[in-house]
Amino acid sequence: MMAALIDRVKTSLRISAAAFDEEVSGLIAAARQDLVLSGVLSIKANDETDALITRAITVYTKAHFGYDNPDHERLLAAYEMLKNHLTLSGEYTVGESP
Repeated sequence: MMAALIDRVKTSLRISAAAFDEEVSGLIAAARQDLVLSGVLSIKANDETDALITRAITVYTKAHFGYDNPDHERLLAAYEMLKNHLTLSGEYTVGESP
């Protein structure tokens, strides 16, 4: 069984404490909303089995987590490139298969 998205994101952030769950959950929600506002279908943005969606959410969260993140700009650029890729695909914007 696949771990919950919050657990997978926390693993990528190298944290395990529940103390950060609220912040991480908020960033996951913000990433999903950003994808939807950019044109990704809501059903796709909420699909935790889609590798591209979960990667986009993970990269967004890593870019915005914590203070003075030295990798913020690099990660944000990677997220924007992945988001652009998703929004150019009919599979993610109008529900068509490639």
